[in-house]
Amino acid sequence: MPYNDGMGNRIVITSGKGGVGKTSLTAGLGYALARRGVNTLLIDADVGLNNLDVALGMENRAAYDMADVMAGGCRVSQAILQAEGYPLFFMPSAHAATSEQIRASDFRALMNRLAGSFDYILIDCPAGIEGGFHRAVSACEYAVVVTTPHISAVRDADKVLTLLSGYSLAGISIVVNRVRGDLLAQGEILSPADISRLLRYPVLGVVPEDDEIALCSQLGRAGAAQGGGSEAIAMIAGNILTGERRIFDPASRYRGIFGAIRSRLKRRA
Repeated sequence: MPYNDGMGNRIVITSGKGGVGKTSLTAGLGYALARRGVNTLLIDADVGLNNLDVALGMENRAAYDMADVMAGGCRVSQAILQAEGYPLFFMPSAHAATSEQIRASDFRALMNRLAGSFDYILIDCPAGIEGGFHRAVSACEYAVVVTTPHISAVRDADKVLTLLSGYSLAGISIVVNRVRGDLLAQGEILSPADISRLLRYPVLGVVPEDDEIALCSQLGRAGAAQGGGSEAIAMIAGNILTGERRIFDPASRYRGIFGAIRSRLKRRA
């Protein structure tokens, strides 16, 4: 498997604000990597507001979590759940502890301990720039910042990128999520290229607005999503593994004569 060793195998997925689809993207990427036979572990680092377990449909399966492992209350293997049929694994966030009780040094030690057992570890970071952000980022080698084309989201992503530049990371890139292809084709929203220039970091992937992804995550069936959003996330997984930059184009179906018709119909819907 041609893994992109320059990226490292511990990747934090973060954002400047909530509501940009970071957790759904983390779950989708986990499944996309696992479908390629890559042993992938997902970690929910959002202590107190965790919902990655919901997206994966594992919220009722956990007997132990990462706080139990750190406290010596259980073995690592007891706190790790596996998605049926895939080499996709999940360690739940701390349910009975507060964010302040989880020390960054203990979290880093746990991630270092896990790193040799999985091809990739994806860490779903708390949104924003509070203490949970530092804890998650300090344990990783690479960062992916999720934003949308909205100016407010891009501005918040810029703040996070400024903070990330102070860490010893192997690399940082951007995923532009929830892109409406019709608006992109008409030039009515910032393009991924515009966002990359504004933020001064490369785009790892672009994901179209896709209600199915959000719905499947809410129903605990993140791995069941299909369509354009799923295809785009699969491209991102491929980029992670190979170092390529294959980017999904949400505007392609809205170009040309028939594309213009689709765009008008979408606006009327």
